[in-house]
Amino acid sequence: MNRFRRFLVRWLLRAVMVVLLLTVALTLPLRWLDPPTTMFMLLERWQTGQWPQHQWVPAEQLPDGLRLAVIAAEDQNFPHHRGFDTAQIRAALEGHRQGGSLRGASTLSQQLARNLYLWPQRSWLRKGLEAWLTVPLELFLPKDRLLLIYLNVAELGPGVYGAEAAAQHHFGKPASSLSRQESALLAASLPAPKRRDPANPDQAMLERQGWILRQMDNLGTGWLP
Repeated sequence: MNRFRRFLVRWLLRAVMVVLLLTVALTLPLRWLDPPTTMFMLLERWQTGQWPQHQWVPAEQLPDGLRLAVIAAEDQNFPHHRGFDTAQIRAALEGHRQGGSLRGASTLSQQLARNLYLWPQRSWLRKGLEAWLTVPLELFLPKDRLLLIYLNVAELGPGVYGAEAAAQHHFGKPASSLSRQESALLAASLPAPKRRDPANPDQAMLERQGWILRQMDNLGTGWLP
């Protein structure tokens, strides 16, 4: 029995080391290398038979207005948390406990982990893997790098990934030419880009755009990482 226990412990330790090394291999290179694709894009290709619209652009081609709009819309504590917004998580759980639906409280870092490595359908397994992968992303990558990758890979329309493809698709212009109003509309399409069309916004989307613009004014560009 003691020999079996030692054998089991030895293999468990090896398995843990393999998982840790694989996690580092998946995340650390993103500090310097731009991801050519994501799991979400590969799933889109498999489901539709076509490669999604996507074009990587460097940081200097992404206007401050777009970066601030996404932070204002999705994760206003992004510059300060370490991957998880505990205040938002507590608020979501409290709202659910009081009878409301369980809303999402994912940070941009968690969304990035999901987009890069996982799948759209919700499950406890996906949530656990998302949390696991968020930790090294936050540990290895500075905030401005996390935001750059997010803006280049986020889904912003049916089969449209990244700010450059979204700007071309919805507004017929490069991302570098987006106005604050257009940036806020793109941000307003999150987190349901397949149902919300920035080029033809409905009243609810216009109201969310207005809210995002007000939040951008409140935050200011000094909030950017």
